[in-house]
Amino acid sequence: MEKKRIVITGMGIVCPTGNNVAEAWANTAAGMNGIGFITRYDRQLTQNQLAGEVKDFDPDALFGRKEARRLDRVAQFALEASRQAMEDSGLQVAGDNMYDVGCVIGSGVGGINSFVESQQGIDKRGHRGIKPMGIPKILSDSCSGAVSLAYNMRGPNHCIVTACASGNNAIGEAMHIIRRGDATAMVAGASEAAIVPLCVAGFNNMTALSRNEDPETASRPFDLNRDGFVPGEGAGVLVLEELEHALERGAEIYAELLGYGHTSDAYHVTAPMESGEGAAKAVEFALRDAELKAADINYINAHGTSTPLNDRAETNALKRALGETVYEIPVSSTKSMTGHLLGGGAAIEAVFSIMAIRENFIPPTIHLEAPDPTCDLNYVPNAGCQHEVSYAMSNAFGFGGHNAVVIFGEYGDNDNL
Repeated sequence: MEKKRIVITGMGIVCPTGNNVAEAWANTAAGMNGIGFITRYDRQLTQNQLAGEVKDFDPDALFGRKEARRLDRVAQFALEASRQAMEDSGLQVAGDNMYDVGCVIGSGVGGINSFVESQQGIDKRGHRGIKPMGIPKILSDSCSGAVSLAYNMRGPNHCIVTACASGNNAIGEAMHIIRRGDATAMVAGASEAAIVPLCVAGFNNMTALSRNEDPETASRPFDLNRDGFVPGEGAGVLVLEELEHALERGAEIYAELLGYGHTSDAYHVTAPMESGEGAAKAVEFALRDAELKAADINYINAHGTSTPLNDRAETNALKRALGETVYEIPVSSTKSMTGHLLGGGAAIEAVFSIMAIRENFIPPTIHLEAPDPTCDLNYVPNAGCQHEVSYAMSNAFGFGGHNAVVIFGEYGDNDNL
């Protein structure tokens, strides 16, 4: 049976390089560093003092003070990115299609700010220190719940929690929902707001974070001197539609979602397989789903976390899956500019991958000064470049062994995708 074609008709983003798609893409393409010193809390509480924070985000102005207080920061990001995507798409949800539109919004950590606040409330005042909305704000599905409620979406409503692969898994599973006929359109993406001492100290104590104190060099994927990732926050959201549905309503189409592959390493709770075998299989499955060959891919947005293990394992995975062709494909890590948004990372990187197709431009990997001999691909160091991009692949790999890969393609009315 012929697969339904799934297209992207709307995008939204809130991230360290900008609070809308135009701003975030312009700054990312230009190689602007979105990483700085932590302002979310007294940074002396943690050994690591750098993060990719969202800047100039005013939830009271966006949602009103009462509604903003009912939402954890993670849900605020998700709701704002979804608002942008829905407005961009022009998709209307009303009585006749409420059950045909749904959402899948992932988050690796969920409402950790509200969790910490509630624990502090218990410590100070006992049970009276817990606010009535304390539990709903903590739950990871508060993101998808808020989006569904805001737009009266009564179709499938899911939250994907697969650590740093959450965004790609959300996008891929939303595609499958449309393909099997359970919805005609889905809002899909992920959000994260985990710049709190509990998380930063936890990642530090497991030696996952960079100890570099210079915001201009701390996040340096594929560099010989990389020593860990820098945490980030934000959200990315796409509107996915079945092609005929999008055409019928005259929607602008940004790109086509062609392939999705996901596997598990079943190897270690935090470390990737150094051979890259599991991640390579996810790449292969995404190519198979997209009915493409390695040589068709023009750009890869790497997971590229800046940890010694991940960058080497991902390089091995790409070589394993794509063969010698991989040396001809530009590969870059936008985490060099945004930091690692954990569950939200793949979602903003999906937006960047689509913009690479739209603009025929490859964003750079900044801070790459001393190439690691074991990471020997074209990582587009320090400056982006014009390059024809018809097909872009975006990788995401997470704690627990999760591997998720999506492939986007340039949309054409008469192609044979």
